[in-house]
Amino acid sequence: MKKLTVLISGASIAGPALALWLTRYGCEVTVVERAPSVRPGGQAVDFKGATHRTVLERMGILDDVLARQTGGTDQTIIDADGRSQAVIPGEFTGGDIEIRRGDLADILYEHADCEYLFGDTVTALTETPDGVDVTFANAGPRRFDLVVGADGIHSNVRRLAFGPERDYVNFLGHYYALAELGEQVGGGEAVMYNEPGRMAAVGGPKASAFFVFASPELDYDRGDTGTQRKLVAEAYRDAGWRVPELIAKLPDAREFYLDSLARVTIDHYSRGRVVLLGDAAYGNTLGGFGTGLAIVGAYVLAGELLAADGDHRVAFARYEEQLRTYAKVSQRGSAGPFLAPPSPLRIKLRDWTFKSRFLLGLMLKATDKFATDIELKDYASGS
Repeated sequence: MKKLTVLISGASIAGPALALWLTRYGCEVTVVERAPSVRPGGQAVDFKGATHRTVLERMGILDDVLARQTGGTDQTIIDADGRSQAVIPGEFTGGDIEIRRGDLADILYEHADCEYLFGDTVTALTETPDGVDVTFANAGPRRFDLVVGADGIHSNVRRLAFGPERDYVNFLGHYYALAELGEQVGGGEAVMYNEPGRMAAVGGPKASAFFVFASPELDYDRGDTGTQRKLVAEAYRDAGWRVPELIAKLPDAREFYLDSLARVTIDHYSRGRVVLLGDAAYGNTLGGFGTGLAIVGAYVLAGELLAADGDHRVAFARYEEQLRTYAKVSQRGSAGPFLAPPSPLRIKLRDWTFKSRFLLGLMLKATDKFATDIELKDYASGS
């Protein structure tokens, strides 16, 4: 492939996965990331089925991922007195391979031989016949052949190239929060407690405390974690079980993250020389397929650029043709009513699905089908 200069915005999963492939194919890649470094920790992510494993093998990172996997952890659903109501098996929550997001990002960073601009962000994009002129908040202006938005549901590149977030991101009626409250809170058995429209969980490979709650859309500054912690505390006012203890620790949480459950719906993944990848194009918060979609999407996008000898118009069209079908799972449903059912009856019905081996089997088969619903090309061999 002819040598392309490519800017990728976002250094979580999709961005570094694409960088790994593009540098292997001879491109000159720069990854810009708002955070000061690769972000550590975070919730567990997972891979399901032969398609995901094949991509990890072709990337050359499968052994590293297996060496740092957390292993699927059963999660017990309990009532306010701590009595077990049902068990969510680790194969459902953790897929075939489960790993902390930060550990996966670390592996990808180590394998992608490219330039990283940490602590910076794109402020303007201007397409010309010869490339895209990019200005940054800190670095000097530069020109790239292509720009990739791999910067999540709240994509800055999508906003600059396609338009405001409200045109593409649909709020799904719930919020989630992750908080590191200390090992004494998160250690031991993984348990999940529900009240109508509210869920709180501790233990397991996620953050030490994990919350999901139904809510009207909230207006808050995404950089103001103090206000966000207060919003979570208000959402869990008068909750039972250990929730008051967890909420009392929120002000001192060493790590805290709040965001909405949302779905990205967009007519086209590319515009000119700018293309979207991962959650920026087909995100569905906590939908269970985001990491798999990210690595498969990166594989296909890089491979189609290779097959088209760098012709982005051909490559972007072929990438979208394949991913539009594969990513259709992200356009279905919402994890909110499943994790935080709206009524006592819905909570009981959800729990019952995990007590029924038949229903659980159907759900596992469905996730396997979605994860493998693409025919991978072998771009390296040209087939």
